[in-house]
Amino acid sequence: MSEIVPVILCGGVGSRLWPLSRKSLPKQFAQLIGAQSLFESAVTRVDCDEFADPIVVTSSDHRFLAEKQLRDCGCSGTILLEPVGKNTAPAVFAAAYHVMKHNGDALLLVMPSDHHIPDQDAFRKMVLAGRSAADESTIVTFGVTPDRPESGYGYMELDQPSAGAAFTVKKFHEKPDLVTAQKMLDAGHYVWNAGIFLFRASAMLLYARNLAPDMLAAVQVAIDAARDDNNFWHIDEAAWAQIDGQSVDYSILEKIEKIACVRFSGNWSDLGDWNAVAGQLPHDAKGNFVNGTASQLDCQNTTLWSAANGTQLVGLGLKNVVTVVMDDAVLVADASRMQDVRDVVGHLEQAGVSQANQHAKDYRPWGWFESLIIMPGYQVKRLHVYPGSALSLQSHQRRSEHWVVVSGTATVVRDDEVLTLATNESVYIHVGQKHRLANETEAPLTVIEVQTGIYLGEDDIVRYEDVFGRV
Repeated sequence: MSEIVPVILCGGVGSRLWPLSRKSLPKQFAQLIGAQSLFESAVTRVDCDEFADPIVVTSSDHRFLAEKQLRDCGCSGTILLEPVGKNTAPAVFAAAYHVMKHNGDALLLVMPSDHHIPDQDAFRKMVLAGRSAADESTIVTFGVTPDRPESGYGYMELDQPSAGAAFTVKKFHEKPDLVTAQKMLDAGHYVWNAGIFLFRASAMLLYARNLAPDMLAAVQVAIDAARDDNNFWHIDEAAWAQIDGQSVDYSILEKIEKIACVRFSGNWSDLGDWNAVAGQLPHDAKGNFVNGTASQLDCQNTTLWSAANGTQLVGLGLKNVVTVVMDDAVLVADASRMQDVRDVVGHLEQAGVSQANQHAKDYRPWGWFESLIIMPGYQVKRLHVYPGSALSLQSHQRRSEHWVVVSGTATVVRDDEVLTLATNESVYIHVGQKHRLANETEAPLTVIEVQTGIYLGEDDIVRYEDVFGRV
């Protein structure tokens, strides 16, 4: 029996989880619940004999994050890079066509990267329960048995059982109001749409050819013209731009008759907003959820979530309030307004506030940096370089840099010199000098960088060589 190919979708931004989730580090790659990121948890969920190496569909901006976190999980896989997000249908078609083209027909399991499903064994049993129906070219969906009236999820109405453990999907329903959601819960034959699908690649492509032919044709052109770059497949930008994107639910699933559903009764959440996150955290007798460097006094139904180093968050006498603290941004909101947090992001974007999309830490393929002080004429940064990694060989036209090693051992190229710097040692880089910072050890490297000059923007970089292909 052939392995199932997981297709992990990583295209969302998760703006309702601002300020944790932003374009520079979406929620799926952030450490939200537990020691792993949600993406790492998704990879681990399908790391067993029944599943092949995954196909990851993400943006070019996040390709190195996805690759590193795959590697941290001890996994390899293929990474398809969307030039721009076009909703789920083009991403699903691209994965199915890529598999057909390079590996032949196979069963594909499409799964979001940002869901919280702590019981991995139950998840695998659920997927395998739908295998017989998928082998017969039926598209299998997975529905979560609701435990409350929920207006934030779409629903599937189930009919009689079909093949094996699967039920027939009678109808899809958009997010209902609370009154309708309560009626669905009482009826007992409605489930939350988990956004997870199992199907044969050839079956999905056949449905796409009949129901969304223009979209499929554009996707095929884009995949045929994709550029292979080690584990990365850069989907052709010009062809991809011609796609009028839609969700796979709207394009395919809601329009076909032969569709099945396997029910899942385990713990599941899409972690769509801070109320959903709070629902996965331990709470006290008064309904307070406290996480990180936070505490509360005389609060009720309040979430206090802090990931700010050196900042203590304290709530006093609060009721139905959500407060989230990061190093560079704070959200304070009424708990009933969590669906509107995305409007906060739009407001900040219009005001030109960088925190709308950019974290204090700027993640790069070699590690990350954060600005500690920004003043006219100088800037202080902290650089963290992963073991065995290196920045590009580069120069700057309008600034000088002074590097001080605070932990680890640095290998520095400065014009024709090669220097080895231990902790507490430093080097000065003049304007125009070619230079490179590398970590050739197995331990992390931390460097304090002091920039001085008339212009300190990140675009003042001339790259000559780069192991990550960014020249």
